[in-house]
Amino acid sequence: MGVRCLTFLRMSAPFSRVSSKSQTVIPKAVREKLGLHPGDILRYRFKAEGVVIERASSEADDDPFAVFSEWASEADEKAYRGL
Repeated sequence: MGVRCLTFLRMSAPFSRVSSKSQTVIPKAVREKLGLHPGDILRYRFKAEGVVIERASSEADDDPFAVFSEWASEADEKAYRGL
C-alpha cells in the first residue's frame, strides 16, 4: 500500500481550529482523501511551501528510522553503501 499525501490545500479547502490543548479535528474531506481511520499514524514533513501531512505506513511503527525517508534516495544509498 502506497502512502497517500495531501501536499497542498486550496483556499476553499476545509480547515480546523487548534484547541487550548493543541488538538484539532481532521476534517472529513481530508480524512477521506488520505484514507484515514482511527489509530492511523500521521507524518508531518516540513517543506518550503508549508507542511505536508501524510498517512504513514504501518511500517513506521516498527521502524524507528522510517521518519528519515528524505535520506533514502539512490544517491544516499550509493554514498553510504560501504559503511
